[in-house]
Amino acid sequence: MSNSYAGLDDAGVASAAARAGADVVHSMYGRRLVRIDKGAGDFATAADVAAEKAILHVIRAARPDDAVLGEEGGQQGAAKSERQWLVDPLCGTLNYAVGTMLVAVNVALRDGAAAVADPFSGEIFCTDGATAWVRHDGADARLAPTSASHLVDVNLDPPFPGAPGFRAVDLLAHPGFVERFRPRVASSTLALAWVAAGKRAAYVTDGGDLSESVHFAAGIALCRAAGCVVTGIDGAPVGQTGCGLVVAADGETHHLLMSMVGGR
Repeated sequence: MSNSYAGLDDAGVASAAARAGADVVHSMYGRRLVRIDKGAGDFATAADVAAEKAILHVIRAARPDDAVLGEEGGQQGAAKSERQWLVDPLCGTLNYAVGTMLVAVNVALRDGAAAVADPFSGEIFCTDGATAWVRHDGADARLAPTSASHLVDVNLDPPFPGAPGFRAVDLLAHPGFVERFRPRVASSTLALAWVAAGKRAAYVTDGGDLSESVHFAAGIALCRAAGCVVTGIDGAPVGQTGCGLVVAADGETHHLLMSMVGGR
């Protein structure tokens, strides 16, 4: 196995792994791919599987003793390992399968470095756990969250464990939301990176405890390092709550959204 990644720090490993996965996703885009049924309306494609293999190749070369939890391959190594990588090789598979370029590749070391790659813009959003930046065309720029766009991405995909106390569709119809914000409906965790980068004011999703989800861990780490406000939809810190996410560029935006979620 290649050892060309062995000298990288954890942020470098996360970035290289996410890029490797993104390269596969980009190269396979537009092909007619067989769908692998996962039940409950969910599925994977050959691109998901191939991208995860490319990501694992980087992690295994750089950190052969680390555990990995992959969306497609499951747990490899001890689940309670002090060092575990959380890998979502293609977030937005349905988008991808129908030719929509709204997808993300997520790689995160639990409680550490993380990267979110956009296979089509070429951007890789990275954090070492303390600072956050975006790499594009070989140049790095610090991420600067801002609510100036007033755009809020809301995940409307089921399941909806927060109902009836919280329904995302009710948030979109709230008079205060309509007055202050403009909705966007995301079906990829790329939206979390956009909040960290100042492209979105906030992101809201229902769900359980998402702190160690392969889908959300990288985006959460990125937003925290960039200085965003990150809580569950119940307002409790992520990891201490079982209630989805409200991620905002600043405290004022977070406070406004929390005042609208209702039933809590």
